[in-house]
Amino acid sequence: MSASEIGKKLCNLCKEGRNLEAIDSLYSPGIVSVEAAPMPGMPQTMEGIDAVRGKTEWWYANNEVHDGSVSGPYPHGENRFAVHFAMDVTSKESGERTNFEEIALYTVSDGKIVREEFFYGTPN
Repeated sequence: MSASEIGKKLCNLCKEGRNLEAIDSLYSPGIVSVEAAPMPGMPQTMEGIDAVRGKTEWWYANNEVHDGSVSGPYPHGENRFAVHFAMDVTSKESGERTNFEEIALYTVSDGKIVREEFFYGTPN
């Protein structure tokens, strides 16, 4: 699959709430994931599909999602694309409800996502 095709499939799976399926089917075993900042108890950069899957499982276990949207993909050359995510979530730990947006930049090699980088600001 091309980067554009992978981007479309990723967006469709995420829109359907099938994020873990997207990781399992579209990500390289050696995926590198870079957050804009470290998350609680996790490094800013994680490597390997198990680490990325674990980070995603942790996020969903610790947040209640009320609403969300996925826009894109926005291709850049032959091997990269960006996706815009917006979410309305409540932290299960603090009870604080937050709206946030982020841009994710994905790099594709040999038909798999090999790198994801997240860009976001302070939540509203």
